[in-house]
Amino acid sequence: MTLVSLSSESPKMILASASSSRAKLLQAAGLSFEPIPANVDENSIKDSLKAENATAEQCAETLAELKAVKISQANADALVIGADQLLECNGDWFDKPADMNGVKSHLLKLRGQTHTLATSVVVAQNGARIWHFNASPQLSMRNFSDAFIERYIAQVGEKALLSVGAYQLESEGIQLFSRIQGDFFAILGLPLLELLSFLRGYDVVQT
Repeated sequence: MTLVSLSSESPKMILASASSSRAKLLQAAGLSFEPIPANVDENSIKDSLKAENATAEQCAETLAELKAVKISQANADALVIGADQLLECNGDWFDKPADMNGVKSHLLKLRGQTHTLATSVVVAQNGARIWHFNASPQLSMRNFSDAFIERYIAQVGEKALLSVGAYQLESEGIQLFSRIQGDFFAILGLPLLELLSFLRGYDVVQT
């Protein structure tokens, strides 16, 4: 990736994530950044927080902060963006499906239901959180047929493994839904407008 700074005074920006969707959102917005995925044990953290009766939003925020702070500690002065998203439906938390059987299982559980995408973005600098924003868009899936699920899985293929909930909202996945409430960018995994507003204060985004 080619990095182009806005000015010599602009701090370096890092995306502490391996998410191609978040990287594409930042790139499309014209931002210069370096992707450095943060390796944290997400499953054990989720299990621990759920045992403590944490909300999905609290869990997403905790994971986003851990990622941002971890990378920030090794990159002095850089603005490090951490983000996380957790799907919650009827009290259950959903992760990205592990395989195509998981895709079908997720869609069957979400069919005819309304779920929440607890989405959090955190910016850290010099090992400390300096800003965060949480969003909770709600999405209602229609009561589609079993035949539709089979056609959808065949059309989308392994792309369904890339997103929590097993859908590609920006493409064929939109056909799964009857109603969507909330910011589109947050649904894709990053509350972009709020993040851009914050970054303007650091000359990373032009005012």
